[in-house]
Amino acid sequence: MDQRSPDKPAATNPAQAQRVLVLQGGGALGSYQAGAYQALCHHDFEPKWIAGISIGAINAAIIAGNPREKRIGKLKEFWETVSSASPMPWAPFVQGDHARSVFNETSAALIATFGVPGFFTPRFPPAPVWPAGSPQSQSYYDTTPLRATLERLVDFDRINNDGVRLSVGAVNIKTGNFEYFDNHKFKKLGKKIGPEHIMASGALPPGFPPVEIEGEFYWDGGIVSNTPLDYVLEHDRDNDLLIFQVDLFSARGEVPATVLEAAEREKDIRYSSRTRMNTDMNKKIHDAKKAVRELIAKLPPSFKDDPLVATLNQAAKENTVTIVHLIYRSKLHETSSKDYDFSRLGMTEHWAAGERDVYASMRHPEWLNRPQSGESMVTYDLCQAGSEKIK
Repeated sequence: MDQRSPDKPAATNPAQAQRVLVLQGGGALGSYQAGAYQALCHHDFEPKWIAGISIGAINAAIIAGNPREKRIGKLKEFWETVSSASPMPWAPFVQGDHARSVFNETSAALIATFGVPGFFTPRFPPAPVWPAGSPQSQSYYDTTPLRATLERLVDFDRINNDGVRLSVGAVNIKTGNFEYFDNHKFKKLGKKIGPEHIMASGALPPGFPPVEIEGEFYWDGGIVSNTPLDYVLEHDRDNDLLIFQVDLFSARGEVPATVLEAAEREKDIRYSSRTRMNTDMNKKIHDAKKAVRELIAKLPPSFKDDPLVATLNQAAKENTVTIVHLIYRSKLHETSSKDYDFSRLGMTEHWAAGERDVYASMRHPEWLNRPQSGESMVTYDLCQAGSEKIK
């Protein structure tokens, strides 16, 4: 996790587009995102907009809430803090997938029993003992430590005044609606992003308690959608966008052969992002806008100044979007507990994997060019066997 890489490649020259970092939820796997961001910094990728869900919201807040020169150090401090309680003395002696699986399961079991430093602690007495309706009765863990960690590592004044856009998603428990806490929108309303907004985005029930904000209660945004990509695409159709989307669960995978593999595969599918769906939807929108522009071009001159044509011209405008999709793909020894195995060994492996995947993707400079004429959106999916362009 050194801030310098011995084989650091030459800096690239990305397309002149607004740079966006999109971070999915995924618990302990979130150190993959931190490693990916470190590698992106080596390539001078400076995001102007960061959107996150759950652990992605925490990473996003740490990045947006610090000057560039301190971001990697703060991310490292967070991940070293939350991985400091897992068993390490015998980790170097773990050999083979089976032994490593046992180590992972042991680590995850200890986390479930004792909690994570700086993140959450088990309730005592446990939730069922408390009166129904009390805050203590609604979750197995107390996330008060997370607030203190966020206040230590994140400068919320910077988030609310620096200019880097931060958007984090949560679910309103009463309405069931997805809501985004967006510092650009908040500024217009005279409101500010605080620790409670980041905690709300990661309040996954029944483990974590709901977070109250202005009289409303919120849960983890991953309940509705584990990726904020659709929010980014919906709320900026004017600027060209270069998006690095860092996901922690893979939609693709093999048919499981055991019950444990089935549990992991189910979780991957449940929490994997909806990039393909968003791409297909935006492709349909692009085709419709293109048809409108072509139709307007065929109109007789007498219609050119019609107000309805001006309205259609405005509606048919579109930006270009390039998405470089980085996906963490599980190792053979990982099971469904991978998102709450906060072992130091797992954390450093995930961090290193994020770095490697970014360096691999940056070997394709054509990804950073503006899409060719006629294409409004292209997605590049970094696969184990190479790269794949999704049309």
